[in-house]
Amino acid sequence: MNVLLIYPEFPDAIWNFRHALKFIGKKAYSPPLGLLTVAAMLPKSWELRLVDINITRLTDDDLAWANYAFISAMSVQWESAHQSITRCKASGIKIVAGGPLFMCDYGQYEEIDHFVLNEAELTLAPFLADLERGCAKRFYRSPEFADLSKTPIPLWELVDLNSYASMNIQLSRGCPYNCEFCNLTTLFGRIPRTKGVKQIIDELNYIYSLGWNGSVFCVDDNFMSNKRYIKSEMLPALIGWRKGKPGITFYTEVSINLADDQQLLQMMAEAGFNQVFVGIETLDDESLDKCGKKQNKNRDLVENVKHIQRAGLQVMAGFIVGFDTDAPDIFRRQIDFIQQSGIIMANIAVLQAPPGTRLYARLEKEGRLNGNTLFDFLNGTTNILPKMNMVALQEGYKSIIRHVYATDHYYERVKTFFREYKQPKIKTSLRLKHFVILCRSFYYLGIIGKERFYFWNLLCWAYFRNPKLIPLSVELAIKGHHFNKVVELHVT
Repeated sequence: MNVLLIYPEFPDAIWNFRHALKFIGKKAYSPPLGLLTVAAMLPKSWELRLVDINITRLTDDDLAWANYAFISAMSVQWESAHQSITRCKASGIKIVAGGPLFMCDYGQYEEIDHFVLNEAELTLAPFLADLERGCAKRFYRSPEFADLSKTPIPLWELVDLNSYASMNIQLSRGCPYNCEFCNLTTLFGRIPRTKGVKQIIDELNYIYSLGWNGSVFCVDDNFMSNKRYIKSEMLPALIGWRKGKPGITFYTEVSINLADDQQLLQMMAEAGFNQVFVGIETLDDESLDKCGKKQNKNRDLVENVKHIQRAGLQVMAGFIVGFDTDAPDIFRRQIDFIQQSGIIMANIAVLQAPPGTRLYARLEKEGRLNGNTLFDFLNGTTNILPKMNMVALQEGYKSIIRHVYATDHYYERVKTFFREYKQPKIKTSLRLKHFVILCRSFYYLGIIGKERFYFWNLLCWAYFRNPKLIPLSVELAIKGHHFNKVVELHVT
């Protein structure tokens, strides 16, 4: 059996750093962890070939070679997924699909032969057994949640690690919160499930043995979902494992109440975490209350962010506009907050109602869904009928993006961040690639770039403040170039 594993292309976006990759000599940000994990569960006798369309093209030779195509995707990959499915169907290849895109919207994909939904640890084996018997069904689902101790090490041999800026691991699934707009609890439940310490260390050792010595993204829905376990077992193990591995750093997703636990902050910094993504969403307590994100209520969010930064963790954050209670001043409030807090990467979105969420059910009952399932996120399309005028909502949304990623505002925000940031004591190893990145940034940003004045101003400012900030200053300038390019190309 020849099986083609296809990972569709991501659209250009704030969060994928496409325009920054040329500086570091990489083709995509991170590999398809889910598909690589599924690959490790397939029969050893099968021939496997993975095509990550973010890295390379799906060729006619690939299609001619394959008997089956396995496709996994997130919702934002819908356009490339459609194209891949069409080509597979035209080539006569049987298609097996799974992942969040198909969980939420399988009715849109009549061409798919088999849907292996929910968690592959539970649904893939029955599909494979039926396939061997020649009686495979179209749908495989499970109401249960998987025991992650049975999840195998991803089949990393299928990808070229050097093509990616970061590697991925997953420590846990599930989130204890129940935000109305989020489908994570639908996909993975509210009770956190964790891998064992040995399991994680084995995964890290395997990646490291293949030559990886860089950034690792812990893709957990909420790294803090089982805080007792993380503090007592996982972080001490990571601290021990990182000794003698100066290039390894971690980043992950957390909730804002990380700011309440100084011990956890210190342990994460010691373990090599240098970035966290936080769902801020909105500054309006009424909106937070109605959407169920009560952990963000009654807080000095600016101070919370700065407290995390002082621990040595750069805060990236998500924001949403379009809640029912949003007032006309919400756009200015978001802008002011982002600038004052020094959040470098702010991922702003118009409220969506993914199928399977409490929000979708409520708005369906209210007759406030417009039937749109294909989103252009950078232009503020949505599947809901907001209470705010739609034109005002979309223009306000775009105004936030244009403002915070304007070159002058961005570089000023970097300085705001540095004023609070306490650089962690993470050992790094200088290599030839770092010199190459520095030379590229000097040329593209400091000589021919429109941002050259701001670039050199930041480097001089950082040098006199703390010379050790120069490498991070260059990194953030590269990210700023990407953000500005995305806005320039797509925010119309």
